[in-house]
Amino acid sequence: MNFDFSCLYSGPRTILLIHGLWTTPRVWSYFKTCFEERGHPVLAPAWPGMEGGLEDLRRDASALAGLGIEEIADHYECIIRSLERPPILMGHCVGGLVVQMLLDRGLGSAGVSISAPAPHGVSRLPFTTLKAGLPALGNPLNYRRTVALTFEQFYQTFAGTMNEEDAWLAYEAYAVPTPGRPLFQLALGSFTLRPAHFVRHLNRDRQPLLLLAGREDRLVPPLVNALNYKLYRRSSAITDYREFPGRSHLMIAQPGWEEVALYALNWGERRTVSAELAARHVRPSVP
Repeated sequence: MNFDFSCLYSGPRTILLIHGLWTTPRVWSYFKTCFEERGHPVLAPAWPGMEGGLEDLRRDASALAGLGIEEIADHYECIIRSLERPPILMGHCVGGLVVQMLLDRGLGSAGVSISAPAPHGVSRLPFTTLKAGLPALGNPLNYRRTVALTFEQFYQTFAGTMNEEDAWLAYEAYAVPTPGRPLFQLALGSFTLRPAHFVRHLNRDRQPLLLLAGREDRLVPPLVNALNYKLYRRSSAITDYREFPGRSHLMIAQPGWEEVALYALNWGERRTVSAELAARHVRPSVP
């Protein structure tokens, strides 16, 4: 008895990369090159209002003021719906949360959420997360403003496992002001009637989801992802979880990024094929 898998291969799957707070699509440079070298078309569009270059955003990020999580998710939904086939979704930080929201909307062929704050339902907010968010949360007026990080704040929040020289290079390469509103939405979600970061953890119809966490992440400690995983496991939809030791929040751009990228890519390819197999009800072919 032989299995005929030829019907499943329809060319490399497009990968859509979604960046997070205080960064631009440039933070995906290593991943993008890695995936393209393996034959995948890669899209890494910016959040709405971030169409300018790095220096332009550092001079004036006012176009981002007031941008919220739902608007970011809606922006990427439009991009996904314009594609011929559902892409593999990968997101970092708030981008990883957006990946979870998009999967819940029935979009994408599989999703990888990296170092992401949890959707509504995970009520525990660690002290280190609150401390990291203080540059924005410390002033209520920042809800409608943008907030920048100093190098010291970036080092402590994003790059705690890197040496100071590498952390400075990362700061120069990636850091930009971020809208304050998503941070308030995350912090105050438990006190609102309609949280912006709501997902249906019990949605059994969504595509496979992989949660990745850095064990030394101070912005989103692994406990947050572990609790989120526990909620997702109550659904019959596929959810996988992996922690990487010695990795900070910037695990997609710190030394050793290759291990994370290849793990995410191999998982995405495998789960996409498995989902297509199930959707097409492929059965063994008997010669």
